[in-house]
Amino acid sequence: MLIYEMKLQGTQDQYNQLDSAIRTGRFVRNSIIRAWIDREVKSRNDAYKYCTKLVHNPEFPWAKQLDSMARQAHAERA
Repeated sequence: MLIYEMKLQGTQDQYNQLDSAIRTGRFVRNSIIRAWIDREVKSRNDAYKYCTKLVHNPEFPWAKQLDSMARQAHAERA
């Protein structure tokens, strides 16, 4: 189980951006886990390719918020 801990002192806008990035990361991770359960993803490389599919999918415009390194990090955690 992953635990996210942080101590910040920022503006409300900064908190909102951080929450958005965390939600996007969880979406990527959960999507890859779902694809793994459905046997669409079988290896780490498949997970990276699936991340690319998520970014280019017009139904998920928020997936572009994370850069490629962050998406790959979430794919590895999945």
